[in-house]
Amino acid sequence: MPIARLLANHPLPPERQRVLMLAFNLTLRKLNLVDRDDPICEMVARKVIEIGTGGSANAAAIAEIAYRQLHPS
Repeated sequence: MPIARLLANHPLPPERQRVLMLAFNLTLRKLNLVDRDDPICEMVARKVIEIGTGGSANAAAIAEIAYRQLHPS
């Protein structure tokens, strides 16, 4: 899973890492992405980390922001 590999490089507490992993999975579902080896998943993971380390601790809110930024209407 791309987010676990990326989070290994961030000094975040385990609870924050769990929130980001949940947000990552929620975002992938919203984007209908199922292949975790797809290179776009790494882009999603980086976006979720960027948003999640900026303040919000709510996985659903992080996922919604990431979805809107990655899938503009």
